[in-house]
Amino acid sequence: MGKIRVGIIFGGKTTEHEVSLLSAKTIYECLDKEKYEPILIGIDKSGEWHLRKTTKFLQNEDDPKKISLESSEHRVALIPQKKGNPLVGMHQESQNVQVDVIFPIVHGINGEDGTLQGVLKLAGIPFVGASVLGSAIGMDKDVMKRLLMQADIPVAQFLSFKRYQKDSISFDFVKNELGLPFFIKPANNGSSIGISKVRNETEFQKALEIAFSYDGKILIERFIKGREIECSVIGNEEVIASLPGEVIPNHDFNSWDAKYLDNECEFVIPANLTSSQVNQVQELAIKTYKVLCCEGMARVDCFLTQDGKLLVNEINTLPGFTKLSVFPRLWEASGVNYTDLIDKLIQLAIEKHHQDNKLQTSAFLEG
Repeated sequence: MGKIRVGIIFGGKTTEHEVSLLSAKTIYECLDKEKYEPILIGIDKSGEWHLRKTTKFLQNEDDPKKISLESSEHRVALIPQKKGNPLVGMHQESQNVQVDVIFPIVHGINGEDGTLQGVLKLAGIPFVGASVLGSAIGMDKDVMKRLLMQADIPVAQFLSFKRYQKDSISFDFVKNELGLPFFIKPANNGSSIGISKVRNETEFQKALEIAFSYDGKILIERFIKGREIECSVIGNEEVIASLPGEVIPNHDFNSWDAKYLDNECEFVIPANLTSSQVNQVQELAIKTYKVLCCEGMARVDCFLTQDGKLLVNEINTLPGFTKLSVFPRLWEASGVNYTDLIDKLIQLAIEKHHQDNKLQTSAFLEG
């Protein structure tokens, strides 16, 4: 048998475009080339899909602020097929490029919110990570937290507002409900983009403007004083969790700059926890993963308060895969290196696709 052709989709019309490029670079470098043939599909900031050369597909690849896609005229589109899963070139003469499975690593809106997953599902192509429902739930922090609450999974107290309510959001009301300080964030975004810590009314108004500039719905959350604990999870029906890690930000909170630019965010991997606490974090992460209809992989972020209580902050269904990213580093600390982890995720995608193909597509059962 030949190599499995893996389409790596990255970039995108998203605020997390640059992070996605860094993730794609790591996945490409760590992919087992003896087993897999990478097909690089970069989505530029205008939303166009292009085939990329494997020899050189990024500019300024060592600078998170300046990293960008190399130019390409080889535009592509997905075409549903009964057999085989081609990407069809739309430049000059049409050329079919077969892929067997997709590793989507487009972070943020239109990448991990179920949009891209829906396109891939319609095209009948196996893909890594959560399907449409799990992706959409994981991206919308408002819906996510409501489902967790219904499952008796503790979360920080929060309020949610839509853009049409903006002028009626009262600082005094929020302060009375949540206390000070509190956080304001877009309901749909990632990598700490658009998040502000609010201590007074002046900061409140500015934070609202920032959050609503990224999304039409925002969350305002109570500040939780505690340790930031993260746990990686993989699996479809059988789910396992990694050793937990701890984020120790040297900024006021774990911002985008702290994560990707300043190298001032310290990760303690594995976290300094008792065996009982490790078990509690892993059990909570797996329960959260299942309640939110996830598949493939996710990273669950929690708070461990001073009195020993665990609260779920959020889930990330398409976590970063850079050299600094917590998700693969937690698995590395758990005995699974980058290459083996990528292999496992691809196999989970193929396994899930095969299971889905066994489902009935007719209203009338045979026999």
